[in-house]
Amino acid sequence: MAIRWKLAVIMADREMSNKELARLVDLHPTSVSRLRKRPLLKLDIPTLDALCKALNCQPGDLLVYEEDESES
Repeated sequence: MAIRWKLAVIMADREMSNKELARLVDLHPTSVSRLRKRPLLKLDIPTLDALCKALNCQPGDLLVYEEDESES
């Protein structure tokens, strides 16, 4: 099982910078940078809600399940 985090892809599609998203979701730009680059171990609902609102997307746009081919 692999869950892929697509924040960087969604931000690029919307031409949104770390600084701009940070302002919209009330996070430090460094925190947004970390969110973009690293796989998530946990994500709280208020942060997910703020990201979806700022990026005008659904949670399923940010988190995608991909079955490992070795498990099929």
